Amino acid sequence: MRGGRRWHVGLGRKRHNLAGAGSRDRPTLYRGVLPAAEPPPDVEPLAALLRGRSVVALTGAGLSTESGIPDYRGPGSRPRTPIQYRDFLASAAARARYWARAVVGWAHLADARPNAGHRALADLEARGALAGVITQNVDGLHAAAGSRAVIELHGAIDRVRCLDCGAISARAAMQARVLAANPALADARAAAAPDGDAELHLDPATIAVPPCEACGGVLKPDVVFFGENVPRPVVDAAWALFDRAEALLVAGSSLAVFSGYRFVRRAAERGVPVAIANLGPTRGDDAAAIKIEARLGELLPRLAAAL
Repeated sequence: MRGGRRWHVGLGRKRHNLAGAGSRDRPTLYRGVLPAAEPPPDVEPLAALLRGRSVVALTGAGLSTESGIPDYRGPGSRPRTPIQYRDFLASAAARARYWARAVVGWAHLADARPNAGHRALADLEARGALAGVITQNVDGLHAAAGSRAVIELHGAIDRVRCLDCGAISARAAMQARVLAANPALADARAAAAPDGDAELHLDPATIAVPPCEACGGVLKPDVVFFGENVPRPVVDAAWALFDRAEALLVAGSSLAVFSGYRFVRRAAERGVPVAIANLGPTRGDDAAAIKIEARLGELLPRLAAAL
């Protein structure tokens, strides 16, 4: 596939009308290659699959890369080892390392703005063509774009939670407190990494991490770390939104993490058609009625215009 843009379109075992809201035939994937100089894939087969159905979007980091936020597994992503939940709990040094890197990376994340893909999904929701969004992203860009029905599976990076008393505070306030305690971090520069992290190498023993102002407990960003479970109320809210889906649109996720992949599995079990738009392969490709590889900032506005 090198040198071209790949697209897959599922047209079904038999010739049938993709726009028919009652059709649940399991599709077959047809594959083709478009040379790099060719126009992007035709959006109409995707629009035909979604048109007239209640659509739920499942979004991942690939949607936010065009806002300047790096992802974990997309084309060109560098291998990295994010902090594990158990390490954050067990080690004060791990917490110090995390907060120092996060403080340096925060400015890049805080400056990010919604891109055309985020705005297209918000437009679809406003027009009643999208029931809502289940997102694996923690950047808050769906809400910033105007989306209202958003379930943040992995939390929100602009909040901080005390692991002892549960108090919630603003991430910006934590930024100011960490910088006040560690003035040298204000001048630190490092490459941006996913989820507001930064490639910063330092001695954690030199970093002071402020405690909770309410109880003196340990503070953690209100996001789900690797190895941590998604809170049950969030899972329940996500399933409640998923239950409204007559079609599932996956946008910008490799589905490598089970917290997102399970929705594709459930859709397949229920005969709910799945459309995937992502650069690169995904764990759910075999379940997809349609798979399109294209930049989401280009594809989703064209989809919104077609619906």
